[in-house]
Parts: sequence; C-alpha cells; structure tokens
Amino acid sequence: MSLEIQINDDIKSAMLSKDHEKLEALRAIKAALLLEKTKEGTTGEIPETVELSLLRKLVKQRKESAEIYLSQNRKDLADVELFQAAIIEKYLPKSLSEEEVTEKVKEIIAQTGATTIKDMGRVMGAASKALAGQVDNRLVSEIVKKLLGA
Repeated sequence: MSLEIQINDDIKSAMLSKDHEKLEALRAIKAALLLEKTKEGTTGEIPETVELSLLRKLVKQRKESAEIYLSQNRKDLADVELFQAAIIEKYLPKSLSEEEVTEKVKEIIAQTGATTIKDMGRVMGAASKALAGQVDNRLVSEIVKKLLGA
C-alpha cells in the first residue's frame, strides 16, 4: 500500500474517531506529499526515497519547533509539536542504531578504499544510497568523520 493511500485511510479513521490532534499531523503529511507530487518537473508519482526524506524533514521540523517552544517556556505548544512528530515517525521505517550504522559505514569505507577525510564525499555518497530512509545523514556524517580521522 502506498504511503498516500495509507495516509488517506488514516485521515478518514481519525475523522471518524474525532481525533483532531492526529488529524492535524496526518493532514500535514498529506499536504507535503501533495506539494511534492505537483511540483514542477515531476511525473505525479513520488519515489519511496523521496517520501521517506519528506517524512524525516517533517519530523525534524516538528522537533526543532518543540525545542524553540521549550526554550520560550511554551510547553503546551511543544507538546503539540512532539505529538505530531511521533505520529509522523510511525510512517518511517525503524531507524538503525548507531552501532549498526557504524558497521555499515565501515563496510562502505572498505569498499570505496577511503583512507583520509579527503575521501569523505565518496563515502557519504555511497552511504547515503545504502542507508537511505534508515538513518539521518547527520549521524552518518559524524561517524564517517570519526572513522576517517577528522
């Protein structure tokens, strides 16, 4: 089942159960998917990798907003953002642990023959493809820097 169909079904069930908070998060996902789908130069179909990166972006936005709200002593608004982030995260595949990512990055470094930090671009390119949708690229970048001795 495609993400769009699943979101539409979940919107219907949230409307029937009158779950307004969940409905708001689901509508945000639907809006982001619709914008991506109708973007100029697209075919109308969204690849799964793009869907996953879009969901990650939405989660990241919500968490950053929550941090800002907490720094301004607005726990009520932060709670809403964190709740929406949790709803959106349910549509993402399970993220890999830091140890699993480190092992994958070690394999990629061995495959690419990287030895210094100058090879980071090559390693990051391969790692981004291999780990797409499973982990945040910021974590991958930190691990690559650590392993290549930056």
